[in-house]
Amino acid sequence: MNKGKGSSNKSGVRKGQSNKSQRGSFKGKSGEGSAKKLKAGAKGRSKYIDHKNRQKKGDPLPNLMSDEVRLNKFIANAGICSRREADVLIQTGVVSVNGEVVTEMGYKVKPGDTVQYDGETVSLATKRYVLLNKPKGFYTELDDPMGRKNVVELIKKVCKEVVYPMDRMTKDTTGLMLFTNDTDLAKKLGHPKHKPLKLYHVTLNQPIRAEDLEKLRGGVRLDDGSFHAEQVEIVDESEGYEVGIAHRSGQKQAVQRVIESLGYKVKKLDRVSYAGLTKKDLPRGYSRHLTEKEVAFLKMNT
Repeated sequence: MNKGKGSSNKSGVRKGQSNKSQRGSFKGKSGEGSAKKLKAGAKGRSKYIDHKNRQKKGDPLPNLMSDEVRLNKFIANAGICSRREADVLIQTGVVSVNGEVVTEMGYKVKPGDTVQYDGETVSLATKRYVLLNKPKGFYTELDDPMGRKNVVELIKKVCKEVVYPMDRMTKDTTGLMLFTNDTDLAKKLGHPKHKPLKLYHVTLNQPIRAEDLEKLRGGVRLDDGSFHAEQVEIVDESEGYEVGIAHRSGQKQAVQRVIESLGYKVKKLDRVSYAGLTKKDLPRGYSRHLTEKEVAFLKMNT
């Protein structure tokens, strides 16, 4: 949660938010809704210590190990890094179980085992699911050497655990982003068979032509493959300047690129829904935790 003032209500949204009911599928205020290898050593160790120090003292850490679990998954569930990055850590010999260094891929940790990463004991982190209504002007790359405004600034007060964005947005794109440290859900959302439905409200520099609407529905060829919109329609009373586009593509900047390939310029691009989650009662720049019902919906429908 950002902006530093106000108190939270029961839903996790700060005061000052609008409670007005919002209408329309594509009107921007509603809507239905790799990894870089982590270098072992001082950088990795400081990352874990920082993560551990940021956890709220006294927060209960649930026992997520009812049975044996792969070591890389254990490390990922602790919020340290992704599974792929955990494999690199294991291979470099900086991970031990019960005092013994483990470099074996596929090694399984048992309940009660003590896992250490570069001398620090690893504890399982509470799983978090945070929804952000991203404002314009914020970057989404977590490691930005230029120190520019980052979405992390907007969620760090609502979530003390390390969470990762499920996808990226350009600096000027606004709307919903989902963050989590649940590696199982993240892997599922990233799988081609389970790509979440994303709904965008696009404002163009000129009215869209009927033939271009049909092209979007039928599929448009881009450099990295064909883009296919599951739903396209002109927003009511927009005279064709505003278009709603729903798709499941994992291509980078897919909507902007496909619109520009048809000869238009994108003036505004706002994601109004992600995987069925909407912006209702979540003003621009604010974030909140998902409800248990929303988390269950995500896991069942993605």
